[in-house]
Amino acid sequence: MSLPIPLMTIGLLLLANVFMTFAWYGHLKHPGASLVTVIFISWGIAFFEYVLQVPANRIGYGYFNAAQLKTIQEIITLSVFAVFSVFWLKEPLGWNHFVGFAFIAAGGFFIFHKW
Repeated sequence: MSLPIPLMTIGLLLLANVFMTFAWYGHLKHPGASLVTVIFISWGIAFFEYVLQVPANRIGYGYFNAAQLKTIQEIITLSVFAVFSVFWLKEPLGWNHFVGFAFIAAGGFFIFHKW
């Protein structure tokens, strides 16, 4: 039994974004590490992002169009980043962050609405 395409796509995108967030921002918690070191570690982590992101887009394309896939990915990215920012970087999110994220997420309505 295979999972539904939307569930597979969103699940893979969610996992890919966890890797992406750590690859792009995880090193900020270690300012003493050399730039070359964090670049290579980030590349290593990003490999797993691509292993998940590319199949997610291949599986989802056709069920979703490219703009919808990108919108899903961006909303997931913001959601994962918000959690990462609070729990990994220990940075609080303010009301302005939530308002900004809400405006971006609201863009999804316009992408997915049938006009």
